[in-house]
Amino acid sequence: MEGMLGSTADQGLRWVVFICVCICLPRESVQGPHEKRLLHTLLDHYNVLERPVANESDPLQLSFGLTLMQIIDVDEKNQLLITNIWLKLEWNDVNLRWNATEFGGVKDLRIPPHRIWKPDVLMYNSADEGFDGTYPTNVVVRDSGSCLYVPPGIFKSTCKIDITWFPFDDQRCEMKFGSWTYDGFQLDLQLQDDTGGDISSFITNGEWDLLGVPGKRNEIHYNCCPEPYIDITFIIIIRRRTLYYFFNLIVPCVLIASMAVLGFTLPPDSGEKLSLGVTILLSLTVFLNMVAETMP
Repeated sequence: MEGMLGSTADQGLRWVVFICVCICLPRESVQGPHEKRLLHTLLDHYNVLERPVANESDPLQLSFGLTLMQIIDVDEKNQLLITNIWLKLEWNDVNLRWNATEFGGVKDLRIPPHRIWKPDVLMYNSADEGFDGTYPTNVVVRDSGSCLYVPPGIFKSTCKIDITWFPFDDQRCEMKFGSWTYDGFQLDLQLQDDTGGDISSFITNGEWDLLGVPGKRNEIHYNCCPEPYIDITFIIIIRRRTLYYFFNLIVPCVLIASMAVLGFTLPPDSGEKLSLGVTILLSLTVFLNMVAETMP
Protein backbone atom coordinates (compact mmCIF):
# COMPACT_ATOMS: atom_id res chain seq x y z
CA MET A 1 0.00 0.00 0.00
CA GLU A 2 2.79 2.39 0.92
CA GLY A 3 4.59 1.50 -2.35
CA MET A 4 1.52 2.39 -4.37
CA LEU A 5 1.18 5.73 -2.55
CA GLY A 6 4.88 6.48 -3.13
CA SER A 7 4.58 5.66 -6.84
CA THR A 8 1.54 7.92 -7.18
CA ALA A 9 3.33 10.75 -5.39
CA ASP A 10 6.36 10.38 -7.68
CA GLN A 11 4.16 10.51 -10.77
CA GLY A 12 2.41 13.62 -9.47
CA LEU A 13 5.75 15.28 -8.76
CA ARG A 14 6.94 14.45 -12.28
CA TRP A 15 3.82 16.05 -13.77
CA VAL A 16 4.33 19.19 -11.69
CA VAL A 17 7.97 19.45 -12.80
CA PHE A 18 6.97 18.86 -16.44
CA ILE A 19 4.31 21.58 -16.34
CA CYS A 20 6.72 24.05 -14.69
CA VAL A 21 9.38 23.36 -17.32
CA CYS A 22 6.86 23.88 -20.12
CA ILE A 23 5.76 27.19 -18.63
CA CYS A 24 9.27 28.49 -17.95
CA LEU A 25 10.79 27.56 -21.32
CA PRO A 26 11.04 30.56 -23.69
CA ARG A 27 8.38 30.44 -26.34
CA GLU A 28 8.89 31.62 -29.90
CA SER A 29 7.51 35.10 -30.50
CA VAL A 30 4.25 35.19 -32.39
CA GLN A 31 5.70 37.92 -34.61
CA GLY A 32 8.89 36.01 -35.40
CA PRO A 33 7.55 33.73 -38.18
CA HIS A 34 5.73 36.66 -39.82
CA GLU A 35 8.88 38.80 -39.87
CA LYS A 36 10.87 35.92 -41.34
CA ARG A 37 8.27 35.34 -44.06
CA LEU A 38 8.07 39.07 -44.76
CA LEU A 39 11.85 39.40 -45.09
CA HIS A 40 11.93 36.50 -47.55
CA THR A 41 9.08 38.05 -49.53
CA LEU A 42 10.76 41.45 -49.75
CA LEU A 43 14.43 40.55 -50.16
CA ASP A 44 14.54 37.27 -52.10
CA HIS A 45 14.16 39.07 -55.44
CA TYR A 46 15.33 42.52 -54.34
CA ASN A 47 18.03 44.21 -56.44
CA VAL A 48 20.22 46.56 -54.39
CA LEU A 49 21.45 48.24 -57.60
CA GLU A 50 17.97 49.29 -58.72
CA ARG A 51 16.87 52.83 -57.92
CA PRO A 52 13.53 52.22 -56.12
CA VAL A 53 11.10 54.38 -58.11
CA ALA A 54 7.86 53.45 -59.89
CA ASN A 55 8.91 55.35 -63.02
CA GLU A 56 12.58 55.48 -64.03
CA SER A 57 12.13 59.00 -65.41
CA ASP A 58 11.09 60.36 -62.00
CA PRO A 59 13.66 61.48 -59.42
CA LEU A 60 13.77 59.82 -56.02
CA GLN A 61 12.91 62.29 -53.25
CA LEU A 62 15.51 62.21 -50.48
CA SER A 63 15.10 64.24 -47.29
CA PHE A 64 18.43 65.03 -45.65
CA GLY A 65 19.32 66.52 -42.27
CA LEU A 66 21.85 66.22 -39.49
CA THR A 67 22.15 66.48 -35.71
CA LEU A 68 25.31 68.12 -34.38
CA MET A 69 26.26 66.30 -31.18
CA GLN A 70 29.71 67.68 -30.40
CA ILE A 71 32.59 69.78 -31.71
CA ILE A 72 35.59 67.62 -30.91
CA ASP A 73 38.42 69.78 -32.21
CA VAL A 74 39.19 72.85 -34.29
CA ASP A 75 42.65 72.44 -35.81
CA GLU A 76 43.71 75.93 -36.93
CA LYS A 77 47.12 74.80 -38.13
CA ASN A 78 45.80 72.10 -40.49
CA GLN A 79 42.52 73.93 -41.27
CA LEU A 80 40.34 71.06 -40.02
CA LEU A 81 37.10 70.71 -38.07
CA ILE A 82 36.35 67.43 -36.27
CA THR A 83 32.74 66.86 -35.21
CA ASN A 84 30.43 64.15 -33.90
CA ILE A 85 27.33 64.14 -36.10
CA TRP A 86 24.25 61.99 -36.72
CA LEU A 87 23.00 62.11 -40.30
CA LYS A 88 19.31 61.61 -41.08
CA LEU A 89 18.20 60.32 -44.49
CA GLU A 90 14.57 59.56 -45.41
CA TRP A 91 13.24 58.21 -48.70
CA ASN A 92 10.49 55.93 -50.03
CA ASP A 93 11.26 52.54 -51.56
CA VAL A 94 8.46 51.23 -53.80
CA ASN A 95 9.95 47.73 -53.62
CA LEU A 96 9.63 47.56 -49.82
CA ARG A 97 5.87 47.96 -49.37
CA TRP A 98 3.55 45.39 -47.84
CA ASN A 99 0.14 44.92 -46.27
CA ALA A 100 0.67 44.60 -42.52
CA THR A 101 -2.52 42.53 -42.06
CA GLU A 102 -1.10 39.80 -44.31
CA PHE A 103 2.00 39.47 -42.15
CA GLY A 104 0.65 39.29 -38.62
CA GLY A 105 0.49 43.06 -38.12
CA VAL A 106 4.22 43.64 -38.73
CA LYS A 107 4.50 47.35 -39.59
CA ASP A 108 8.26 47.94 -39.58
CA LEU A 109 11.55 46.14 -40.06
CA ARG A 110 15.23 46.79 -39.29
CA ILE A 111 17.36 45.88 -42.29
CA PRO A 112 21.16 46.21 -42.71
CA PRO A 113 21.97 48.90 -45.28
CA HIS A 114 23.89 46.54 -47.57
CA ARG A 115 20.74 44.45 -48.13
CA ILE A 116 18.71 47.26 -49.73
CA TRP A 117 19.29 50.26 -52.00
CA LYS A 118 20.82 53.19 -50.15
CA PRO A 119 21.67 56.67 -51.49
CA ASP A 120 25.39 57.29 -51.91
CA VAL A 121 25.44 60.60 -50.04
CA LEU A 122 28.92 61.66 -48.90
CA MET A 123 30.57 64.76 -47.50
CA TYR A 124 32.41 66.41 -50.39
CA ASN A 125 34.94 68.31 -48.26
CA SER A 126 35.94 65.33 -46.14
CA ALA A 127 39.54 65.10 -44.93
CA ASP A 128 39.15 61.68 -43.31
CA GLU A 129 41.47 58.83 -44.32
CA GLY A 130 38.47 56.61 -45.09
CA PHE A 131 36.55 59.57 -46.58
CA ASP A 132 33.23 58.30 -45.15
CA GLY A 133 33.28 58.37 -41.34
CA THR A 134 29.75 57.04 -40.70
CA TYR A 135 28.82 53.79 -38.95
CA PRO A 136 26.41 51.62 -41.02
CA THR A 137 23.39 51.26 -38.72
CA ASN A 138 20.19 49.43 -39.68
CA VAL A 139 17.61 51.07 -41.92
CA VAL A 140 14.11 51.31 -40.39
CA VAL A 141 11.62 50.31 -43.10
CA ARG A 142 7.86 50.78 -42.64
CA ASP A 143 4.98 49.09 -44.44
CA SER A 144 4.38 52.23 -46.53
CA GLY A 145 7.88 51.88 -48.02
CA SER A 146 9.37 54.79 -46.08
CA CYS A 147 13.01 54.24 -45.10
CA LEU A 148 14.81 55.99 -42.25
CA TYR A 149 18.60 55.80 -42.07
CA VAL A 150 20.40 57.56 -39.18
CA PRO A 151 24.14 56.76 -39.30
CA PRO A 152 26.33 58.38 -36.61
CA GLY A 153 29.92 59.27 -37.35
CA ILE A 154 33.03 61.28 -36.58
CA PHE A 155 33.49 63.76 -39.42
CA LYS A 156 36.78 65.43 -40.28
CA SER A 157 36.10 68.28 -42.69
CA THR A 158 38.23 70.99 -44.24
CA CYS A 159 37.57 74.51 -42.96
CA LYS A 160 39.11 77.83 -43.95
CA ILE A 161 40.01 79.34 -40.56
CA ASP A 162 40.84 83.05 -40.35
CA ILE A 163 42.66 84.05 -37.15
CA THR A 164 43.07 87.74 -37.98
CA TRP A 165 41.04 88.79 -34.93
CA PHE A 166 42.33 86.09 -32.56
CA PRO A 167 41.23 85.60 -29.79
CA PHE A 168 38.01 87.54 -30.64
CA ASP A 169 37.30 85.57 -33.81
CA ASP A 170 34.24 83.87 -35.31
CA GLN A 171 34.63 80.94 -37.68
CA ARG A 172 32.29 79.57 -40.37
CA CYS A 173 32.98 75.97 -41.35
CA GLU A 174 31.04 74.40 -44.22
CA MET A 175 30.00 70.76 -44.48
CA LYS A 176 28.87 69.96 -48.02
CA PHE A 177 26.86 66.77 -48.62
CA GLY A 178 25.61 65.33 -51.88
CA SER A 179 25.25 62.21 -53.99
CA TRP A 180 28.50 60.96 -55.43
CA THR A 181 27.03 59.50 -58.65
CA TYR A 182 23.37 60.57 -59.04
CA ASP A 183 22.39 63.88 -60.65
CA GLY A 184 19.34 65.98 -59.79
CA PHE A 185 17.13 64.18 -62.31
CA GLN A 186 17.76 60.87 -60.53
CA LEU A 187 18.04 61.92 -56.87
CA ASP A 188 16.27 65.05 -55.63
CA LEU A 189 18.03 66.05 -52.42
CA GLN A 190 15.87 68.19 -50.11
CA LEU A 191 16.77 69.96 -46.87
CA GLN A 192 14.82 68.33 -44.05
CA ASP A 193 14.55 71.45 -41.88
CA ASP A 194 14.72 74.97 -43.29
CA THR A 195 16.35 76.19 -40.07
CA GLY A 196 19.36 73.93 -40.70
CA GLY A 197 20.91 71.31 -38.45
CA ASP A 198 19.49 70.08 -35.15
CA ILE A 199 21.49 71.34 -32.14
CA SER A 200 19.06 70.34 -29.37
CA SER A 201 21.45 67.59 -28.15
CA PHE A 202 24.66 69.56 -28.59
CA ILE A 203 27.38 69.04 -25.96
CA THR A 204 29.05 72.38 -25.22
CA ASN A 205 32.71 72.87 -26.09
CA GLY A 206 35.22 74.33 -23.64
CA GLU A 207 36.87 76.66 -26.15
CA TRP A 208 34.11 77.45 -28.66
CA ASP A 209 30.52 78.71 -28.46
CA LEU A 210 28.09 77.40 -31.08
CA LEU A 211 26.11 80.22 -32.72
CA GLY A 212 24.11 78.14 -35.18
CA VAL A 213 24.09 75.53 -37.96
CA PRO A 214 22.13 76.99 -40.88
CA GLY A 215 21.68 74.88 -43.99
CA LYS A 216 20.94 75.56 -47.63
CA ARG A 217 20.18 73.58 -50.78
CA ASN A 218 22.35 74.30 -53.81
CA GLU A 219 21.47 73.35 -57.38
CA ILE A 220 24.42 73.73 -59.73
CA HIS A 221 24.41 73.54 -63.53
CA TYR A 222 27.65 72.90 -65.39
CA ASN A 223 28.37 73.84 -69.01
CA CYS A 224 29.21 70.25 -69.86
CA CYS A 225 25.97 68.68 -68.66
CA PRO A 226 22.26 69.53 -68.95
CA GLU A 227 21.31 67.90 -65.65
CA PRO A 228 21.55 69.75 -62.31
CA TYR A 229 23.76 68.61 -59.45
CA ILE A 230 22.35 69.12 -55.97
CA ASP A 231 24.09 69.42 -52.63
CA ILE A 232 23.09 70.32 -49.08
CA THR A 233 25.55 72.61 -47.29
CA PHE A 234 25.52 73.18 -43.54
CA ILE A 235 27.52 76.05 -42.05
CA ILE A 236 28.76 75.56 -38.49
CA ILE A 237 29.17 79.04 -36.98
CA ILE A 238 31.33 79.15 -33.85
CA ARG A 239 32.83 81.87 -31.67
CA ARG A 240 35.96 81.50 -29.58
CA ARG A 241 35.55 81.81 -25.80
CA THR A 242 37.76 84.79 -24.86
CA LEU A 243 37.74 84.55 -21.05
CA TYR A 244 40.66 82.11 -20.92
CA TYR A 245 42.76 84.16 -23.33
CA PHE A 246 41.80 87.40 -21.56
CA PHE A 247 43.25 86.28 -18.22
CA ASN A 248 46.21 84.40 -19.68
CA LEU A 249 47.28 86.73 -22.49
CA ILE A 250 45.74 90.19 -22.29
CA VAL A 251 45.97 90.78 -18.51
CA PRO A 252 49.66 89.67 -18.24
CA CYS A 253 50.49 91.82 -21.28
CA VAL A 254 48.93 94.90 -19.66
CA LEU A 255 50.73 94.22 -16.36
CA ILE A 256 54.13 93.81 -18.00
CA ALA A 257 53.60 96.98 -20.04
CA SER A 258 52.62 98.86 -16.86
CA MET A 259 55.78 97.67 -15.11
CA ALA A 260 57.87 98.85 -18.05
CA VAL A 261 56.29 102.32 -17.84
CA LEU A 262 56.84 102.29 -14.07
CA GLY A 263 60.55 101.69 -14.64
CA PHE A 264 60.90 105.03 -16.45
CA THR A 265 59.53 106.89 -13.42
CA LEU A 266 62.32 105.69 -11.14
CA PRO A 267 65.34 108.00 -10.71
CA PRO A 268 68.42 107.06 -12.76
CA ASP A 269 70.63 106.54 -9.72
CA SER A 270 68.15 104.15 -8.08
CA GLY A 271 69.49 100.64 -7.63
CA GLU A 272 66.04 99.09 -7.99
CA LYS A 273 65.69 100.41 -11.54
CA LEU A 274 68.18 97.86 -12.91
CA SER A 275 66.56 95.02 -10.95
CA LEU A 276 63.11 96.02 -12.24
CA GLY A 277 64.37 96.16 -15.83
CA VAL A 278 65.88 92.66 -15.59
CA THR A 279 62.67 91.33 -14.02
CA ILE A 280 60.57 92.85 -16.81
CA LEU A 281 62.89 91.34 -19.44
CA LEU A 282 62.63 87.85 -17.91
CA SER A 283 58.85 88.18 -17.53
CA LEU A 284 58.55 89.28 -21.14
CA THR A 285 60.61 86.29 -22.32
CA VAL A 286 58.43 83.80 -20.43
CA PHE A 287 55.27 85.55 -21.61
CA LEU A 288 56.32 85.49 -25.27
CA ASN A 289 57.07 81.76 -25.04
CA MET A 290 53.60 81.18 -23.60
CA VAL A 291 52.02 83.30 -26.35
CA ALA A 292 53.90 81.36 -29.03
CA GLU A 293 52.54 78.08 -27.66
CA THR A 294 48.99 79.42 -27.35
CA MET A 295 48.70 81.11 -30.73
CA PRO A 296 47.05 78.96 -33.40
